[in-house]
Amino acid sequence: MKIKVGLMGVGLDTYWGQFAGLLDHLTGYQNEISRQIAGFGAEVIDAGMVDNPIRAREAAAFLVSQEIELLFLYISTYALSSTVLPVAQKVKVPVILLNLQPLATLDYAAFNKLNDRGKMTGLWLEHCQACSVPEIAVSSTVPELNTIS
Repeated sequence: MKIKVGLMGVGLDTYWGQFAGLLDHLTGYQNEISRQIAGFGAEVIDAGMVDNPIRAREAAAFLVSQEIELLFLYISTYALSSTVLPVAQKVKVPVILLNLQPLATLDYAAFNKLNDRGKMTGLWLEHCQACSVPEIAVSSTVPELNTIS
């Protein structure tokens, strides 16, 4: 019997209209993570990109209905803890934060040649996984999260 593993990405919905291609790139990275987890023999239940509190509540209900045993939370870019907390409170399974970048390092020479602050910011956000880790990790000090086992 395969273990049922939940997967969800977190981001910030206000970015999608501002930075062309950002959501598509982040979703592509999440799909690759899903494929790799499935490659270990797990059944992956992908809740998609969670990018606002309403979507967080929807994802939580979906993941609970699927009876997952573990949740991988892919921090795709900057995100608020309000997109994580509702899920963590409801799923009541261990949550593993994935702080994975698409590349080992950003190509700053190419980055600086873009000469377009919008494109530069979008590319930077595509590689900004660690930005949210402190906020999300601090939310784990909330008593409700400490009871998750």
